Amino acid sequence: MPIIEMHLMTGRSVEQKRAVAAAITDAVCTTLGVKAETVRILVTEHGSEDFSVAGVTAGLRSEKQQVPEGI
Repeated sequence: MPIIEMHLMTGRSVEQKRAVAAAITDAVCTTLGVKAETVRILVTEHGSEDFSVAGVTAGLRSEKQQVPEGI
């Protein structure tokens, strides 16, 4: 039984999450030769202050990108 764990930033729509779950299930069934009923996908969502790269949270990185240069 394949179990896929996916971490996403919050903000994706229900439709997007459903679409990615279907696409991943199809890919797993094709490549591993398993039935769709055996595929499990766990989605964990993270807020912008719960995820960081190089010590900078995604929220702070987003704030810095929105500030016009020269200010």
